[in-house]
Amino acid sequence: MAKDNFHQAVVSVLENDGWKITHDGYRIMTDLLKDALTIDIGAEKLIIAEKGVNKIAVEVKSFLGDSLIYDFHGALGQLLVYKINLEIQEPDRELFLAIPLAVYERMTQQRIFEVVAERYDVNFLVYEPVEKTIVSWVKH
Repeated sequence: MAKDNFHQAVVSVLENDGWKITHDGYRIMTDLLKDALTIDIGAEKLIIAEKGVNKIAVEVKSFLGDSLIYDFHGALGQLLVYKINLEIQEPDRELFLAIPLAVYERMTQQRIFEVVAERYDVNFLVYEPVEKTIVSWVKH
């Protein structure tokens, strides 16, 4: 599995926020596919107040290509396939697209990204790669 340029930074960001990395390469397989898919990161965080566990899967993308919309287009295709398979295999695990703050700020300047994210329920984990901190969780 090829890892994104910011993969390790996102692992650190999640750990710094109290998440336990349970899978560094989270394989999903359903009867719909003959081959397994691998989401970059699987993580869990204990929620003390509810005495339960939040589970997430995180796909890391750096968006370092020449075209932001082209990079998003590719990431969206992956996310939709992962999302459907997670709904079947592990419906209690939420899927997030991890993107650097600078990329998210560029996206918010163009309405198309928000429209697509809302329509396809794309969740974002926006992080600061140098400081290795979570800036925000954006859920649709």
